[in-house]
Amino acid sequence: MGHSSNVGGVGEYNGGGYNNGFALLVVLFILLIIVGASFFNGSY
Repeated sequence: MGHSSNVGGVGEYNGGGYNNGFALLVVLFILLIIVGASFFNGSY
């Protein structure tokens, strides 16, 4: 139950630095999209 590797799973439960980095990358990517969308909305 603790080794099911979810895509956005908790890094502490999976015990893998890769999962932590991947989740951080996804969060940063989503933030980038949100900021970019709001920036484009303000520009145009």
